[in-house]
Parts: sequence; C-alpha cells; structure tokens
Amino acid sequence: MHDPATDWRERLRALREEIGGLVADLPGPVAALTVRVGDCSLEIAWGPPSAASERAAPPRDAPSETERDGDLRVCTAPLVGTFYVAPGPGEPPFVRVGDRVEKGQAVGVVEAMKLMNRVVAECSGEVVEVRAADGTPVEFGQELVFLRPDGGPEAGGA
Repeated sequence: MHDPATDWRERLRALREEIGGLVADLPGPVAALTVRVGDCSLEIAWGPPSAASERAAPPRDAPSETERDGDLRVCTAPLVGTFYVAPGPGEPPFVRVGDRVEKGQAVGVVEAMKLMNRVVAECSGEVVEVRAADGTPVEFGQELVFLRPDGGPEAGGA
C-alpha cells in the first residue's frame, strides 16, 4: 500500500543528501541556501570569512609594491570560488612572475560549483605579481594577478 508520509520522508532525505553534497563542494562558509525546483532556482549566501581563511590572507598593514605602482593592471576574480594557478594538479602554472602574457591569455582559473572559469589578461604585458595562492577561496573582484602593460599604462588595452 502507498504511504504518502513515507514518500515525503524519502524525498526529504534525498533532498537533504543532495544539498549536503552541494554545500560540501562550495568554497567558504555558506550562510544560507535556497533551492526551488519549479522553474529551477538556487540562491547561495556566504557568511563572513572563517578564522582560518583570515589567517591565510596576507597582512594588509601597508600597501604592497604593486599597490603603490599605479601603472599596473590587475586581473580580478570574475566570481566567488576557488582560485587555481594551474589548469590541473601537477601541471605547470598558467603564469609565473616575469612571464610575458598576451591579451586574452589565461592567467588562472576560478572554480565555482564545479565549473572552471578562466581568468584572462585584459592587456598584453609582464606578470609582476600573482597575489592569490593556489587553491584559496576568492571573492568577486579580488585582485589575483598584476600585469605591467606593454608600452606603459596608456597602452594597457593593447
């Protein structure tokens, strides 16, 4: 005989397991998660950084050499996720300090919800700093890689 209460318990158990797996894959501490199935919707809110991630961040007492150099261009995180300097484990990094890059060249990737999003150079130039460490959580707009544009700051878009 069909028991509606058992069906709902099974559905809730399956939903709880699915959401538990999703939250485990997300970077950083998740503060809220909303899931809707009809017309498909998913909302995620992240909480404040954990004490561990705050300890991993570089000290911000004084601006770094790159922050004082207004001629540099910055490649920023296109979304919240985990930053990787290489396309895969054991592979060489996309760029190293001193490398020359072309406009549109990948300088890293940000993984979010199992999707790899390329971070690309917006100008040709020399890599002067890779600010974010490999495998660390990053926020939208966070500075990741600093470039010295070819031909100076006016030619940065070339």
